[in-house]
Amino acid sequence: MKLIKKIAAIMFAFMMVVSMSCNVKAEETEGIYGQKDGSITITGALPDQTYTIYEMLKLESFSGDNYSYTIADGWKEFFKDGADGAKYMQKDENGYMSFIAGKKGDSDIREFAQKALAYAKKTKGINTQNKSTNVNDTTVTFNNLPLGYYLVGSTTGALCGLDTTHKTVEIAEKNSVPTVTKKIIEDNRLVETNTVNYGDIVNFQVDINIGKGAKNYVLHDKMDQGLTLNTSTSPNISPINFHDQSNKNPSYNTDFTVNTAPDDGCTFHVEFQESYLNTLTESVVLTGNYAATVNENAKINEAINNKTWLSYGDSNNKTESKTETYTYGIKVFKYTKNGENKDGLKDAQFKLYTDKKCANGDEVNLKNDTSVGTYLVANTKTGDNIMISPQSGRFEIKGLKAGTYYLKEIKAPTGYNKLANPIKITISQDTTKNQVITVGEDTNPVDEVGVQNKSGTLLPHTGGAGTTMIYLVGALLVLGSGVVLASKRKSNSK
Repeated sequence: MKLIKKIAAIMFAFMMVVSMSCNVKAEETEGIYGQKDGSITITGALPDQTYTIYEMLKLESFSGDNYSYTIADGWKEFFKDGADGAKYMQKDENGYMSFIAGKKGDSDIREFAQKALAYAKKTKGINTQNKSTNVNDTTVTFNNLPLGYYLVGSTTGALCGLDTTHKTVEIAEKNSVPTVTKKIIEDNRLVETNTVNYGDIVNFQVDINIGKGAKNYVLHDKMDQGLTLNTSTSPNISPINFHDQSNKNPSYNTDFTVNTAPDDGCTFHVEFQESYLNTLTESVVLTGNYAATVNENAKINEAINNKTWLSYGDSNNKTESKTETYTYGIKVFKYTKNGENKDGLKDAQFKLYTDKKCANGDEVNLKNDTSVGTYLVANTKTGDNIMISPQSGRFEIKGLKAGTYYLKEIKAPTGYNKLANPIKITISQDTTKNQVITVGEDTNPVDEVGVQNKSGTLLPHTGGAGTTMIYLVGALLVLGSGVVLASKRKSNSK
């Protein structure tokens, strides 16, 4: 008897558990539109973004697997015959909506959501809510929603359309904040700064981390006036080319376009087509390469900036990166010393070499600037590369990259001795990228390189005042000897 009672108690408890489970399930699988007891929580929310939900379809009621969707306020035009929405969803004879067979794949849903989002932004009368995240927020929740099918968007791009048939729905943020990294390619390395000569070509690389759900991606590039973007004379060749990790190359004028004369002061814009962005089913790193030539507008001992930023999403968010290029100069003072004073010396002739042997072919190519006493580095030889000191004795060489140079005097001014050896000059950078110039083995920096010439001394020569004096002294000695000899003879005769 006791055994029977125990078995009965166990069976009763089991039936109670089953009964409670069935009641809970019934509550979770039924709902009515007007109760406004739905919620959407976005997990993995990105900081400093705005999330927006748009009620697209009303869920009049649901029970189990039976759903009754109708068009929500503001969406009638989107779903009418021939409109974008009608390509993905259909309405039956009673006005209830469902997806068209064969239009439920990931790519179809993504395209549908993006077209719906574009429609929602320009249409009034749609039931909409917005919430923004702070820097530390990781979730966003919308409560008290009437049950329905909602489009969820953010400032990074469209997430997707989601229903709230289970009243409480969690969705994961499918987008990511893109990043852009700008570098200079130098000696097969990626660097953020470099030094150059006038006329050098600087090769740039930009890496864009494009996430799934990318939207409205525009790459902006702004170069200082010291850089000139290298372009082709052919309109069919892009100044910038892209490839991703799989070496897939987006096509110019199909997947992206380039504007080399934008109206915002940038050097160029790259706009990625939505048709290309929609093909990205996962995050990719898109690498772009382009080049610029250093021109004579580049300032000496100042950063030549190349700034790049990427705008994206619906609110023109942006992320940016930049590089710095430097070029330097050498100031020379040719002088002679007069007591404590240094007087400028004109007409001394010099060449600048990159090798201490100062052999032909190692000269730095130069050309005259419009300013007196200023010489600019040239990428090709345009003259004899000779620098001549002006009246002041001061001249300057502009547009040199960091390195070691040798200044050789090839002709001294008339009456002055030419330097026997070239002067070693080293250009380097300090921690703030400012130029440091040292001479010879001395490590103390100088503002200008001093070059002293000494005049030669006048030596005696035939027919000059020196020999005349010798002849005069000799004549006096001969005359004196004759007088002494005559006096001696006269004395002996007596």
